Amino acid sequence: MPDAMVNPYADGQVLLIDKPLDWTSFDSVRKIRNLVRIKKVGHAGTLDPLATGLLIICTGKFTKKINEYMAREKEYTGTITLGAATPTYDLESEPVPTPGYIVHDSFIEGPGGAKIGADAIHAATEQFTGPVMQVPPIHSAIKINGKRVYELARKGKDVKLEPRPVTIAAFEITEISLPMVSFRVVCSTGTYIRSLANDFGAALGCGAYLSSLRRTRIGEYKVEDALTMDEAVTTITNRLKFEV
Repeated sequence: MPDAMVNPYADGQVLLIDKPLDWTSFDSVRKIRNLVRIKKVGHAGTLDPLATGLLIICTGKFTKKINEYMAREKEYTGTITLGAATPTYDLESEPVPTPGYIVHDSFIEGPGGAKIGADAIHAATEQFTGPVMQVPPIHSAIKINGKRVYELARKGKDVKLEPRPVTIAAFEITEISLPMVSFRVVCSTGTYIRSLANDFGAALGCGAYLSSLRRTRIGEYKVEDALTMDEAVTTITNRLKFEV
C-alpha cells in the first residue's frame, strides 16, 4: 500500500459481518485483519462455527468499544430438534434418541402413551422467559483454572459449572414441524442458546438439541444491514484502493 494512502480502518471502523456457516468468529477476524492490514481488530461476541449471522468486528480505536457492544441485547432465530440430545447440546456431537419417546407428525409419544403436542411445546417456553439461572454447556470456551472447559470435557475430565443469571426477554416458537421447532429468542449477553435448547428438551421430557442458529440482532445493529464475507472483501479492497 503506497505511503500516501490513508487507511481508514487503522483509525477505527465498525463492520457488520454476516458470519458464514462453519467459520469460527476468529476466522472472520483473521480474514478482516488480513484485508485491512492492521493488527488491532476484534469481534464483539462469539458465534459458534455452526451458527451464522451478525458478528460485529471493530478495527483501530473502535476495539475499545467491544465490551460495550458485547453487553447489548441479542436476538436469535433457529431450530431445536426434539426427541434426542447431544453432549454438546448441538450438532457438533452425535444426537442420541431419548429412550421411550417416539416422534409422530403432530405429537411426540412418551412412556405410557403420554403425548407432547403443540400446546405443551408452546407452554414450555414460559418457564424460560424472564430472569433465569442457566448452566453453560461444558463444551464451551469458559475457563476453569486457566483451562477452557471444552478442552477438559474432550479429555473426559469431570467438569461442573455453576448456574449463571441471564435474562430471556422473549422465547417464542414460530413453527412446529416435528421433530423440529423453529424459534425466536431475545436475551441478555451471556445466554447460551445451546443450553436453552437442552433445558427446553429436559422440561418437555423428550430431550432436545440446537440444530441451527442465526444471530439476527445485537442492540440496534441488524443482520440485514451486514455484509457477507465476499461483500466485505470487495468493499474493503475497493476502499483501500481508492482512499488517498
